[in-house]
Amino acid sequence: MKLDILSIGDELLIGQTLNTNAHWLSKELNLIGFQIRQHTTVSDEEIAIISALNEALGNSDVVIITGGLGPTKDDLTLNILTKYFGGKLIMNEDVYQDIEKMVTGRGYEMNELNRQQALVPDNAKVLRNKNGTAPGTWFEKDGKIVVSMPGVPYEMKAMTSNTVIPWLKEKIELPVIVHKMIYTQGIPESQLAEKLEDWENNLPNTIKLAYLPSPGRVKLRLSSIGNNRQEIEATINKEIEKVKTIIGKNIFSLTEDELQVVIGDLLRKENATLSTAESCTGGYIAHLITQVSGASDYFKGAVVSYANETKIESLGVNADDINQYGAVSKQIVEQMAIGVRTKLNTNYSIATSGVAGPSGGTDEKPVGTVWIAVASEDGVVSKTFQFGKDRAINIERSAIAALGMLRSLIIQ
Repeated sequence: MKLDILSIGDELLIGQTLNTNAHWLSKELNLIGFQIRQHTTVSDEEIAIISALNEALGNSDVVIITGGLGPTKDDLTLNILTKYFGGKLIMNEDVYQDIEKMVTGRGYEMNELNRQQALVPDNAKVLRNKNGTAPGTWFEKDGKIVVSMPGVPYEMKAMTSNTVIPWLKEKIELPVIVHKMIYTQGIPESQLAEKLEDWENNLPNTIKLAYLPSPGRVKLRLSSIGNNRQEIEATINKEIEKVKTIIGKNIFSLTEDELQVVIGDLLRKENATLSTAESCTGGYIAHLITQVSGASDYFKGAVVSYANETKIESLGVNADDINQYGAVSKQIVEQMAIGVRTKLNTNYSIATSGVAGPSGGTDEKPVGTVWIAVASEDGVVSKTFQFGKDRAINIERSAIAALGMLRSLIIQ
């Protein structure tokens, strides 16, 4: 079963509002068995809405619409859909009571605009809104379903979870769709594809593979559709085992896409602690680590030693070595890792020093040059990386590479 998502609103088109609704709806509706064919965003204009609706109905079985159901003149969706499906608006007393309860409960008086929101199409099922004043609608015609909901995210989500999904499951016999993820780090997409070429060429034709790269990481998604979940999962799991024999050292998880969560689990299992000494990453590694609930169990703190004098005074880095080798060097980053581990008395430490850009590069150390070190009671390991010219991406890739190096040190 194919499904289209149609988002309505000028605010989405001009970038004033991020369209989180389409992202959330896709995830939830794909989980219950729909193939999401297309996302479409259109302006608050009748011709644009009708054109997009015609195109969606010509290619999908279900169309989910969000936006344009408010009480103001720019909210056109309800009138357009009513006319499109040949109905007329009538007063719905249940909806009126919902609106009155909502409005007066907030300390306001009902006005004409509020009353008009209780007008609903006479040829549609009404989706009552317990979190706002705009009801949703459910139209059916020629075997197709069109659902319209408010654009306010928490109103839409409640309506989808409590009413739309149960009604869709009742109306349509949906297949089983299974997605399994393999999370990798430390290998570029092109090299990953090269290593997996033979395996990919021999995948069962029931499995679809997708490469999903992000800075420092590549996710592999294996998807399949059918009627028996256990059989589908068994087939996919068999292929995952094959991948593990090929790139096992680069796989950091099969269940969790955040490397900092994996690191936290490893440290907690070892009853070990971690500290960071950050120059070019400016505390970003510490930020990632402390995003995880319970990070205080293992993370003691960070020294953001951006200036050379801070490296010297706070971490015990040798000033002569900075003069001889430069701050972005193996010698300095290793001293930083050792220094912060000693200062904060942790089992492990991470240190970074690099040229994040866009300025500051030299012929010897161009923008994107980063040294990373990880230390433990057994010693220190360091490595140099050459990233790109984008400052934000360099910082992110440095952090992910550092966490990847720490993971390798812990599990070796």
